[in-house]
Amino acid sequence: MHSPAAPADPFASATLGPLTLRNRLIKCATFEGMTPDALVTDELIDFHRTHAAGGVAISTVAYCAISPEGRTDRHQIWMRPEAVPGLRRLTDAIHAEGALAAAQLGHAGAVANSVSNRAKALGPSRIPAPMGMSLTHKVGIDEIPLLRAKCADAAKIAVDSGFDALEIHCGHNYLISSFLSPLLNRRRDAYGGSLVNRARLAREVLETVREAVGPDVAVWAKLNMFDGVGTPGPGRSSTLGGFNIDEACQVARWMESDGFIDAIEPTAGSSLLNPMYLFHGQAPRKAFAQAFHGVMKLGLQAGGPLFLKQYQYTDAYLLPLARELRKAVDLPLILLGGITGVDSMTLALAEGFQFMAMGRALLREPDLPLILQNDPTAHSQCTHCNLCMPTIYSTTRCPIRTGEVTGSGW
Repeated sequence: MHSPAAPADPFASATLGPLTLRNRLIKCATFEGMTPDALVTDELIDFHRTHAAGGVAISTVAYCAISPEGRTDRHQIWMRPEAVPGLRRLTDAIHAEGALAAAQLGHAGAVANSVSNRAKALGPSRIPAPMGMSLTHKVGIDEIPLLRAKCADAAKIAVDSGFDALEIHCGHNYLISSFLSPLLNRRRDAYGGSLVNRARLAREVLETVREAVGPDVAVWAKLNMFDGVGTPGPGRSSTLGGFNIDEACQVARWMESDGFIDAIEPTAGSSLLNPMYLFHGQAPRKAFAQAFHGVMKLGLQAGGPLFLKQYQYTDAYLLPLARELRKAVDLPLILLGGITGVDSMTLALAEGFQFMAMGRALLREPDLPLILQNDPTAHSQCTHCNLCMPTIYSTTRCPIRTGEVTGSGW
């Protein structure tokens, strides 16, 4: 399909669907932990204003749930009219710094904390929802139209709030991703079994969102390539575990042929089964356990090595899997995972990826894009200690940058 072209300048303007971006760098969705009342705060506005001023083309707000039970806990934003004034202040602040604003929309599914949300978590089947120590409610086939309607409403609210782009979360075994997974989706109806059935919800949601917002908003899908269960490489049967790269390539082809999205952001790992596969680097097991109380804390102390596995960090570490997706489709792709310097950006562009998404490196240095633009030999100061990960339960930050720990934190 897509053949790599000559490397472009990562800091030159580029088009993403209907949008013109000032460069090819996107601040990826990293839950901010700054919405205690499920509404925008000044702290959240300052967080994104800082990243916009730091030079990214798009700052992505995470996580914007389509419904109350779709939050990972009750402190997250869910898209309703009450949220619009704060969201508008947020997008205005991002725009004032010359960047565009994206909203990550989705439903947490089994990742939701049903106790905190005071609502049952949802899943394709009755599967464990560990944060609430419960089983999910299996989404009935008659409930799917309502789910799609909630997606449409959330998308309209986002656009009314000034967002230029929408990222639809189809990764990490959140609800849509769990429908894709043969390990989690045990249905025997039109939304389970074969890959075309398991992909039906994702495709319907993307159609619904596009119909809701029209052509003037960029829409991309954050799509899992591998759930972190079984063997990740191409040619591996999904019966070995969860969703894998071969199935992801086929789903990406369907998404491309459907014509409802402008790009795909390949991702990997599972918030339910293997969260560290997304991040690579050190596994902050002790810090994670300290972020919880009671049974969850004890469980993480006992099972941390099994749940929080450690994967060696290298720059552009998701590239080997994403390269397979690049071969499968012509849609623009946003490379995520280990984009830390001009060298990794240039590599991504040389391999045919149109955009790069940055996360932890920006938590460490929000102005890293400007630093790199002024000095291409510079490199991110992020040590990949991943101590930022447990901070999502309070206020997302880099503990090294804030001086809470020194060195690598280990």
